[in-house]
Amino acid sequence: MRLKSTLVLACVLTVIGGNARAAENVIRIGFNIAQSGMFELVGKHAINAGELVRQEIEKAGGLQVGNKTYKVEFLYGDHTSDPTVAAALAVKQVSQEKVLGIIGPLISRQAIPVAQMAQAYATPMITPWSTSPLTTKDRPFVFRTCFVFTIQGPVLTKFAASQFKATKAAVLYDITSDYPRGMANSFKEAFEAANGSGSVVAFEEFRTGETDFNKQLQRIKTSGAGILFTPQYSNEVPLIVRQSKAAGLTIPIIGSNSWAGGDLIGACGSDCNGLFFTGNYAPGNAKGLNKSFVESYTKAFGTYPDEPAALTWDAVRLMIQAIKDTGGLSGNLIADRVAVKEALAKTKDFEGVTGKIGFDGHGDPNKCAVIVKIDDKGVFTFHDSICP
Repeated sequence: MRLKSTLVLACVLTVIGGNARAAENVIRIGFNIAQSGMFELVGKHAINAGELVRQEIEKAGGLQVGNKTYKVEFLYGDHTSDPTVAAALAVKQVSQEKVLGIIGPLISRQAIPVAQMAQAYATPMITPWSTSPLTTKDRPFVFRTCFVFTIQGPVLTKFAASQFKATKAAVLYDITSDYPRGMANSFKEAFEAANGSGSVVAFEEFRTGETDFNKQLQRIKTSGAGILFTPQYSNEVPLIVRQSKAAGLTIPIIGSNSWAGGDLIGACGSDCNGLFFTGNYAPGNAKGLNKSFVESYTKAFGTYPDEPAALTWDAVRLMIQAIKDTGGLSGNLIADRVAVKEALAKTKDFEGVTGKIGFDGHGDPNKCAVIVKIDDKGVFTFHDSICP
């Protein structure tokens, strides 16, 4: 993997000095998104959100930047849920397709190597859903519209205390998957800082592909825990919830924003009703700009937007606004990419459906977390907003 990444980076550096002219009167934005593989459904929802923005620009007759109107093209590339493919796709979009900026990837495993490419080529990138601190670290050309995953540990600790009066917790997580492992450790650290060493009374692990959690759940059942935290993806949560009920585990189950993508309710049904998780977004009980977005998305696609869709909608609109804020494009991609990056870095109080967005100087937004409740109809509904 490291060798492949090095080779890709070398390819990037060899083409930096090539033809840097953009297509005449056309702005191209590259989407580095899964359209196949494990995260295909998440990618589909992100593309849906992108299409809403593209259609809006098209209806307006193009995008006015300074005193010039441009046609805007969205190039939807498929990284197949593979980090090596994602890095190679970034090289193609930047060097061959001459994009002004990149949207995506959504998952940290793909976003981190693409961020390396974006920084090497000095091309602005906004990831909607990558929560790893490594994605933006020391990369001034890379931004995100979601929070960094580490804020969720303190937020969930506060929520567990206020909602459930929980002073002891259990964790069930996939030790071989980067996000669940990082999130599990972050939660444990925050919970024990608030409730004392040893207050996470069961820290149970499994490995990717395993489907029988009975032994872990039995240990959790006898541990004295007041809540169970599981930071797994939406395709894994239903199995954990059902096996917990079958094991006679009656304590509340809470999760992280990894629950928000995919088709959690389609797979879990009413078994997940009443559960809570941290997130960036909830479509239920929408108001203001979010209400308009939910209505437009539902009308176009027949379903509520999920968190990746909402964060992508914000990311695309933010990229478009930054392009407009340059005041005008020169047609030289190297200079124009820098101008867009500088406009993004200056962003303050941008109105998004996931909240107001302003960057902290490191590409990360200053955001609190939303506590999402799955209501009795299976709709992700805003419950509370908690800052770490």
